[in-house]
Amino acid sequence: MVLRLARTNVEAHLFIELHPCETCGETRFTPPSSVVVVGDDLASRYAGPCPRCGTEREFTFRLPEKVTLPDEEEPAFGVDGGASEIIDAGEWLWVADLIIRNTPAEPNEGMTAEQRRQALIDLRIAAAAVGEVIKFVPPGADAVPVHALWTERGRSVYDAEPGRFRKIRLEAVQRTYRELSDGFATR
Repeated sequence: MVLRLARTNVEAHLFIELHPCETCGETRFTPPSSVVVVGDDLASRYAGPCPRCGTEREFTFRLPEKVTLPDEEEPAFGVDGGASEIIDAGEWLWVADLIIRNTPAEPNEGMTAEQRRQALIDLRIAAAAVGEVIKFVPPGADAVPVHALWTERGRSVYDAEPGRFRKIRLEAVQRTYRELSDGFATR
């Protein structure tokens, strides 16, 4: 059995969230994790019952050689520079889009300090997700290749607007999300 690498715990949890229960469609699934040995690899195993229907679910990912601790202020899904093995380029852009649809672009007078902080983190997560799309662009290329879209969701995002997968456009979007996040920083 060849396990795919989850570069961080955050990436593993996002993958799990993107794959709802096949029986009932529930996306919530927060089972305990355990470290197991699969073949010659250390792996992280998430297993337990679906909270809605009770169907047993299990996800197992190869662990990276170097485990990094998350930084809440600077979200990162993969710290090694390589593209994800478990979430395709289109899904990363879908995640960024989902976050942005639910996040204000600028602070307003009625926001609490906690709401401002959450918007800052959400915008940084969206920027990090776009950064993950950029990792799929091969050196010397100007766009994400079609083979980097292996899921139905990822391909549908690409098919809707392939120009969004050009490197220059992705870099501009990532930079914009970072700049917007800075507007929420507490001074």
